[in-house]
Amino acid sequence: MTGETDLTRMLGTLEVERRPGGYVYCVSGREDAVREAAATVREAEGLTLVLPREHAVKLGLAFDGEWAWLTLRVHSALAAVGLTAAVSRVLADAGLPCNVLAGAFHDHLLVPEDRADDAIAALARLRHVAS
Repeated sequence: MTGETDLTRMLGTLEVERRPGGYVYCVSGREDAVREAAATVREAEGLTLVLPREHAVKLGLAFDGEWAWLTLRVHSALAAVGLTAAVSRVLADAGLPCNVLAGAFHDHLLVPEDRADDAIAALARLRHVAS
């Protein structure tokens, strides 16, 4: 499972893939909702679910906002330094909020659905700067 740790190489090979559809954040421990979740985070206040919007609507779950799910197609090591900071900085400079989820193989970004193209363009600039 080792991944890349060199920030210049990570940024120079960075590809961004958008998952189809929109995603929402909900708080629920319902088993049917948990089964539909693409990601979960257990917090003291409750179980946060990230799931496709249509599943949240179908299940009658409350949510606020719709997010595009972007996957950074670079196998970064979990101990890599600087990737999240570089990505966050370029998105912040573009006025884009971003929520980051780390998987064992890739980092995933949730950005406002209506600004997904702006986020992808901003992230593409990172690759060009590093090349």
